[in-house]
Amino acid sequence: MHALKLLPVIFSFLLLAAHFYRGGLPAVTLVCLALPLLLFLRRAWVPGLFQLLLLLGALEWLRSIYVLVSMRIAFEQPWTRLALILGAVALFTLLSGLVFRSRALRRYYRPTESTPG
Repeated sequence: MHALKLLPVIFSFLLLAAHFYRGGLPAVTLVCLALPLLLFLRRAWVPGLFQLLLLLGALEWLRSIYVLVSMRIAFEQPWTRLALILGAVALFTLLSGLVFRSRALRRYYRPTESTPG
């Protein structure tokens, strides 16, 4: 059941992997493909790490918008659709971090508390 709640996070990392693969960065691509495996760890630091990484991923999409739109404008090509699509991907990536605010996932990643006696 937790896997369904984590699908936006996994999909965001797959999109980032495709982005970096197309950019010729195979090492970063492999990291983006391997990172979702950390979601299986039931540790308190996992949600925070992924929220940070998703924020960085959204910033990368925004950087890409700037670079690609600038190139399109310089070559006098249409750029609006490109900006809208990549903006939507950036927003999706950023909002994917909100899945960790669900009650079920907060319980899942809460460190186990041992009770004395």
